[in-house]
Amino acid sequence: MHSKWCRTAMTFAAAWMLSAAAWSVEPGQAAPQFELAGPNGPVALSKFKGQLVYVDFWASWCGPCKQSFPWMNEMQAKYGSRGLRIVAVNLDAKTPDGEKFLAQVPASFTVAFDPKGDSAKRYEIKGMPSSVLVGPDGRVIKTHAGFREDERQALEAAIVAALPPQH
Repeated sequence: MHSKWCRTAMTFAAAWMLSAAAWSVEPGQAAPQFELAGPNGPVALSKFKGQLVYVDFWASWCGPCKQSFPWMNEMQAKYGSRGLRIVAVNLDAKTPDGEKFLAQVPASFTVAFDPKGDSAKRYEIKGMPSSVLVGPDGRVIKTHAGFREDERQALEAAIVAALPPQH
């Protein structure tokens, strides 16, 4: 019985990983636009044209999201002056769930709420958190699913590589 469960779990995990790799947005494609409510007013991706945007899709129940928020705060503080804008899109069906998360894990970057999940559908997000690095031209540079400690340096390197050179 145990081995049958393991095989089923492994099959599901392999299928999930394959589907997670099949993003609707690929590097070089235009990033799907969105306009969502935020705690400080409407948040539109188009507002950030000309800047490097790290769009992060998250939910209050997501364990790795609790680790990604401090890292995103650090990236915004470190590279905001060079043009990085982090936009975190909450996908909780109930906005108060996302607000409660933010009370415990504050964000020093732009937050938007998408309780219907329309933006995530356009990006075909498969897991939490998922991120999309969007260039100043509005095109996707990189996509990434999940957040682990050992990925922090590679994610930061992708951001740094996409920022304009320092003078």
